[in-house]
Amino acid sequence: MSGIVTPTQAALSPGFVEPVLDAQAAFRATLAALSHPGRIEELTLRLNPPAGVDAATAAACLTLLDGDTPVWLAPHAAADGAAAWIAFHTGAPVVSVAGKAAFAVMLDAASLPALEDFDWGSDEEPQRGATLIVQVPDLNAQGGWSLRGPGIATRAVLRIDGLPDSFLAARRAMSGAFPRGLDILFASGARLAALPRTTILEA
Repeated sequence: MSGIVTPTQAALSPGFVEPVLDAQAAFRATLAALSHPGRIEELTLRLNPPAGVDAATAAACLTLLDGDTPVWLAPHAAADGAAAWIAFHTGAPVVSVAGKAAFAVMLDAASLPALEDFDWGSDEEPQRGATLIVQVPDLNAQGGWSLRGPGIATRAVLRIDGLPDSFLAARRAMSGAFPRGLDILFASGARLAALPRTTILEA
């Protein structure tokens, strides 16, 4: 059986190598990304996520998910022990319907479902809107979209590779529903960037 990793073994593999220090670093990076839309945050920590899960994706999950936050895992996220690892280390209940989740994890940006499939919250309770954690091939601070809004001094530039062609139009259309909407964290390797619902996205 040497070399074969079962789902149980994958789930029991360590999360943060240095639980206290790495958890603090991941929290600071995640908060900084959400507070400063478009800024790319570099994580300086060690993680042992399962195959196919980037360090930044794993760190965002360990930072944001807990036993009170139902999570939806895209079908490809359930492969190679990723779902078992996330559930074991966060305690988050896994739901089968995207619209019932407080968080959603996608390891394949190209297969991102329609934004309308997720809970946008309500005018009375906009905080119920879901947060998406989307793993992408690359993040770049040049040659991308122009961003403006809270947390951005003038304008920020962010290029996100691997998203469906329909994403830009769908995300711009969502602005009309504010304060309802979605907050999105993009992860690539050890880097994080965020598009909160308050950010105005321009081509």
